[in-house]
Amino acid sequence: MGSLQRQTSPDSDNDPRYAAVTDERKRKRMISNRESARRSRMRKQKQLGDLINEVTVLKNDNAKITEQVDVATRKYVEMESRNDVLRAQASELTERLRSLNSVLEMVEEISGQALDIPEINPWQVSCPMQPISASADMF
Repeated sequence: MGSLQRQTSPDSDNDPRYAAVTDERKRKRMISNRESARRSRMRKQKQLGDLINEVTVLKNDNAKITEQVDVATRKYVEMESRNDVLRAQASELTERLRSLNSVLEMVEEISGQALDIPEINPWQVSCPMQPISASADMF
């Protein structure tokens, strides 16, 4: 029971035909493995090329989107600045109207005549609301 013995058929070890068949199988297997490795390398090379192309496309898309965001941001800042000016003008005009209404109230008291003094509401819109249309060149 001590040693394990390799069981081989007596003709397989010494038969040159068996050795030739085995060598041919090994050679075919090696050629098949080389071809499979070559195909695998080609697939990986194509995948790498595809990924490089995709990176280029995505970088270009990203640059375009970044430019669009920059344009929109500049327009937003410009509109915000214009709105600040308009708010200041509205505040100034409201204050002038209050001042004029004060003068009218004094004239009303002195003359004794009732005058039509408009009510001041700075949030009241003096013109009908119109939808703001976005132009195509905004973005």
